Parts: sequence; structure tokens; C-alpha cells
Amino acid sequence: MRIAIYGAGSLGTVLGAYLAKSGIEVDLYSRNEKHIQALRKDGATVVGKVQLKQHVHAFLPSGMHGLYDCIFLLTKQLENRNVASFLKPFLAEDGMLCTMQNGLPEPLLMEILGKDRVCGCAVGWGATLLGPGVAELTSEPDTLCFSLGLPFPGREERLGEIAAILGHMGPVTIEQNFIGARYSKLLINAAFSGTATALGATFGRVAQDKQARRIAQLVMKECLDTARAGGIKMEPVQGKDIAKLFDYHSPFKRMISFALIPVAMKKHASLKPSMLQDIEKGKPCEVDAINGVLDEQAQKVGVATPANTMVLEVIHRIEKGELRADWGNLGLFSSLIAK
Repeated sequence: MRIAIYGAGSLGTVLGAYLAKSGIEVDLYSRNEKHIQALRKDGATVVGKVQLKQHVHAFLPSGMHGLYDCIFLLTKQLENRNVASFLKPFLAEDGMLCTMQNGLPEPLLMEILGKDRVCGCAVGWGATLLGPGVAELTSEPDTLCFSLGLPFPGREERLGEIAAILGHMGPVTIEQNFIGARYSKLLINAAFSGTATALGATFGRVAQDKQARRIAQLVMKECLDTARAGGIKMEPVQGKDIAKLFDYHSPFKRMISFALIPVAMKKHASLKPSMLQDIEKGKPCEVDAINGVLDEQAQKVGVATPANTMVLEVIHRIEKGELRADWGNLGLFSSLIAK
């Protein structure tokens, strides 16, 4: 198979390095010219929870050529329509684009590429791009897993081939209930990426601080309620039934849920949300594709999401320059935390 990673930033660089190390031929694409130059000159350098230096094939999008059997998509969702239109001529007729983006990106991509040429993948780990050619793995090595699925049945053989590729990096689960897996990842991103971005923090700091943890817990509960109201069964994350662990309908279960959050986040404590990384670089983040999508889905099924909406509003204010991504924003949530 001819394979590309399009949007080889933090996650894509780590993925490309792992695949190349395993002998998989893969082309990495990024619009970041300095990053591509460094990858070509010195290879991909992965630091943090692992130490890895690996030669990779890296190109600017203008250098894309030929047809690919599989394209892993890791760009921000803000430009999905343009990106999918650009990639369409480079995707083989029987090829498949595998979106590794957050939120629910599949419908728009299927609209452009065709419903039988798109699959989705929820990534169970995080990374930060430290500089040209250098990515930091911020999750523990035993979290390097993937949840893979088809929005519609019919391309199971190709999905199996993609699973085999990703299996060179870590365990792959092929989800029969892929929308449930997407919601499980949405829960984590909305609750922890959202809260951590609003407060300018890592997952670990949010999980350890009781007030910040309560915000994340509230967003988790709102996502669980939304999935239930929509008839969606949440899938386990890394073998853990998050609905069973974190949903609650009594003060006692709420207390247990609250106590379990730092344990669940321990292996991702160093993770800095990609949304926060974008804001720090002065770039627009994809909060509308994460917390915004949760609000949209909740409205459709009549679920109130005051905590998630507040996270969304705070991040929008940060993007507008009205606020900074700072721990001081915790006070904006005081009325919700007290409940």
C-alpha cells in the first residue's frame, strides 16, 4: 500500500516515526516549511516518554504526487472542506482516507470523498510539537492505541489493512459501534482538552485540582447524558467502561466518579491540549469541532450543557483576546463548581 500522513504535526510526526521504524513506507506532509526541512535533514525526533530518532520521507503539500491507498488525516478540522477537496485527486479509486481528527469529522469528509472512502480513528495518546522536526510524546507508551471504525459497512477488508498498519505502533480496536467510540473520545476531549485550554493547563493539573476537576466532571456528565438521550452506547476507552465509571445519578456515585478522575488521567498528566498549543501560537483552535459539536448534539436531543457551553465561551473569548489562557479563569466557573 502507498501511505501518506497529511498534517504531520505533533501526532503525525510521532506516528510517522513509529511506522518508518517498523519498515512501513510512509510519506509525511505538512505546510510547515521549517518542520519539513528539519525532517528531511535530521529525521523525526521523538522525545518525552520515549526517545526515538528516525529517517522519514517528508514533503510540502505542493510536492504531493501519485495516488495513495491510505491517507491518514491529522490536520485541524477548520479547513476540512478545502483539505478533502485537495486530497481527492491523490486518493486511489479504492483508497481510503482515515481521519484521526477529534470531534465528528466523518460526515463532511464523506460528502466530498464518498461514504465508502472514509474511515475514522480515535487516537488514545497525545503529543506536542516542540520545534522543527521534534515532537514530544506526552502520554505513556502503553497508551499508544487506536480505535478504528467505518461510518458505513462495506470496506472491512481495507479497514483491516489500515488496522495492520497502525498495529506497528500499538494495539488497534476495530469498533463495530464506531459512533460510540467517537463519543467516548469526544467526552475526553471536551472535558479535559476543553477545560485545560480554558485554564492554560495540562490534563494532570486539571485532574489534580478539585475545582478544575469538577468542571471536567460536569462536562463529562453532559456528554454522557447527551449520548444516552441520543441512543448511543459509549464504547470503552483502553479497556475501561467510562460510562460505568464516570456516570452518576446519586451523590455517592458522583463522589466515586470524582475520585477516579486523577487515576484515569495519570498516564496523560503531561498532555497539553492541541487547542492550547494552537492558541499559544496565535492560531485559531478547533474548539467548535469539539466542545461546539457537543453543544450541537446536546441541543438536538434536548440536553442542557451549561458547563460545556461555558468552556466553549471562555475559549472563544481567549481567541478574541478578551481573556488569556490562564488558571485565573477558574473563577468564571464558580457558580457551576458550587453546584
